[in-house]
Amino acid sequence: MGQLSADYQLCEQGKNQSPVNLTKAVTSHNSVEYQYQPSNVSLVNNGHTLQASLQSANNQLKIDDKTFTLQQFHFHTLSEHQFQGKHFPVEIHFVHKSETGELAVLAVMVKEGKANSVLEELLHNPLNVNEKMALAQPLDITKLLPRSKGHYRLNGSLTTPPCSEGVNWVVLQQPISASSEQIRSLSHTLGNNNRPVQPINARIVVSE
Repeated sequence: MGQLSADYQLCEQGKNQSPVNLTKAVTSHNSVEYQYQPSNVSLVNNGHTLQASLQSANNQLKIDDKTFTLQQFHFHTLSEHQFQGKHFPVEIHFVHKSETGELAVLAVMVKEGKANSVLEELLHNPLNVNEKMALAQPLDITKLLPRSKGHYRLNGSLTTPPCSEGVNWVVLQQPISASSEQIRSLSHTLGNNNRPVQPINARIVVSE
């Protein structure tokens, strides 16, 4: 039997892998704050997801005493995390990095409902695989966030190889909405690019 590629070993053998099914949490006061502003964005369809890279250092996520700067956000269809065993149609990952290279991901669920104006901008000109495009106007990414900052927090991993662990996950509890047409457009572009849920093992999920 062949050995797993080093790129995939942690994906198979890691004990703190993401995503997970969020079923219960310990209620605790924990400091999570984020502040985003309209930013210039370049889009790419990299063959796995639609990714938006940002050209501003002023979009930040603060977890306890650590500051992380937003690098990019991308989409998964269906959602990767589950709430009580249920998927959402879409999940958005806002990927941040600290000065020391530590990663933090803010995850936002998307449900079917009212159209989202920012998604409309992002999906206006569908990109084929490996196509890139810079948006003409700064994007107000706050419109991809719910009003409530209630969240789940846990340690996890990247959801694609090398599945590196030590990632700080903040999963917002309140979803945003997108129209059925917008969800269909994302699903058509991405296919099913979600990783199955992984065992929670000994991890504790904290909610606020």
